[in-house]
Amino acid sequence: MNLKEAFRYQNKLQGLMLEAESILTQECNVTKVEKTLLLHKVNPEASDETTLELTNTEYADKINQVAEFLMFLLQEREQLSAAIRAAKQTMTVDFDGETSLNAKRQQVAHIFRDMSQIRSSETLIPGAGLGYKFNAEGNQVSYRCDLKRVTTINFDRHKIRSLAAYLSKQADATSAELDKCMVVTQVCYQPPFDVNDTFADILQQHMDQNS
Repeated sequence: MNLKEAFRYQNKLQGLMLEAESILTQECNVTKVEKTLLLHKVNPEASDETTLELTNTEYADKINQVAEFLMFLLQEREQLSAAIRAAKQTMTVDFDGETSLNAKRQQVAHIFRDMSQIRSSETLIPGAGLGYKFNAEGNQVSYRCDLKRVTTINFDRHKIRSLAAYLSKQADATSAELDKCMVVTQVCYQPPFDVNDTFADILQQHMDQNS
């Protein structure tokens, strides 16, 4: 499989593990509840009655198998991670470093594009201003007036736009190179099941193989 397929399979393993972990962390799946009516204590002629509270969850009777399946998935993730790491070492680019750096390029370019959209503006806000004056008696009193609010940019719009364009172009070129690497780089890993199979199908397959 190539690196792109390996990443997809890695996500599949992660999803399966989360589903198995969810089953194993539900108390109703991993415990049994026994109820006993203590009839004999109040009626010497009666016998105590014990019943087992049944669970209606799908995997309550397969907990050991699910636990073993989770261990199997963890081992597969370890193998796949090692295979991906080995495959990346054959690349001419630092795949992880460039992926992280390219995300930052795109983030900064987005900030610059938002900055370049800011426009100067002028707003008149009636009665928002507050002034003071002395009245005829010599006392200082306040009065209301209109407030003019003028907003102007304090950066070079042309320069910011140029930086955004440069970063976007650089990010696009890097993305294309990384996409190419994901397709041509081969990962030495043999998948034990189809990536499109469901959790139930894969668990059953695992149980059949280990029965």
